[in-house]
Amino acid sequence: MSKFVTTNYGNRKEILKFPDHYVNVAVTVDNTGITANADGRKIVPAGTILGNDVLQDPTKLAKKAVTTTGVSNAEGVLFDDVDVTYGPAPGAMTIHGFIDLAKIPTAPTVEEVAALKQITFIA
Repeated sequence: MSKFVTTNYGNRKEILKFPDHYVNVAVTVDNTGITANADGRKIVPAGTILGNDVLQDPTKLAKKAVTTTGVSNAEGVLFDDVDVTYGPAPGAMTIHGFIDLAKIPTAPTVEEVAALKQITFIA
């Protein structure tokens, strides 16, 4: 497998309902547990709900949010697809804005919605 990344010049996937009103923070997305697609690439899709205390400690890796005993550690929503084929990779996490439910891979749980106080999910 080559370490060269193919550049796709197509349009990027837009998860925002209103693309002029949002706040993102830089995160490093974890590659643990991500399954390779048919092309051998490990892609964390835009719209994945992330957590792992990355807002308090930016040295931590952003991981898929976890819900335990009715509480979620969700902190934001991944803004763009992130390729983690060769290890953790940089990405942007939306912490404030309006997310289009039709454009994310999985609808948020009730606990995730409660944890994401500055994000509104709109159908």
